[in-house]
Amino acid sequence: MEDLKKIIKDCASGKKRAQELLYQMFAPKMFGVCLRYAKDNTEAEDNLQEGFIKVFQNIGRFRHEGSLEGWIRRIMVNVSLEKFRKQNMMHPVEDVSIYENRHLSDDILASISAKELIDLIQKLPPRYRMVFNLFVIEGMNHQEISDEMAITIGTSKSNLARARDILKRQVKELYGDIETSNYTAG
Repeated sequence: MEDLKKIIKDCASGKKRAQELLYQMFAPKMFGVCLRYAKDNTEAEDNLQEGFIKVFQNIGRFRHEGSLEGWIRRIMVNVSLEKFRKQNMMHPVEDVSIYENRHLSDDILASISAKELIDLIQKLPPRYRMVFNLFVIEGMNHQEISDEMAITIGTSKSNLARARDILKRQVKELYGDIETSNYTAG
């Protein structure tokens, strides 16, 4: 713990070796975070680099009140959101009623690997991918997503429902209709 505090202090002082150490400690995990929000590896790498630039610019403000990993993760998510806002126009959709009762089956989720799921998430349209990640991965509620992305709560709900629907269809294409095939034998 003291070593980490020294690394943070040295990073705030601009010491390159400390910055390299911090990067080596957190880059692999943060790349995974960036990858969930990016359309591909290249965009994830760009977001990671831009995120670490912000980490090093602002590390003097880290107050040691929470985990450093959580603080860095939040920066990576914010960088991804900023890039998303610059690149994509949001199209509000308010009618979520047709999606409200659709859920992914536990059978489907049990049959898919994490890498396959990340690949499918990356194929989602950008606005759906963002809302899905913020809701499912980051644990934000629709009000928080609405505030972060400058969309309505209804649009957030609709985008999440559509993302789930798309993912469900993609998984069914890969594995067939697992929901019904598991129950036909009994």
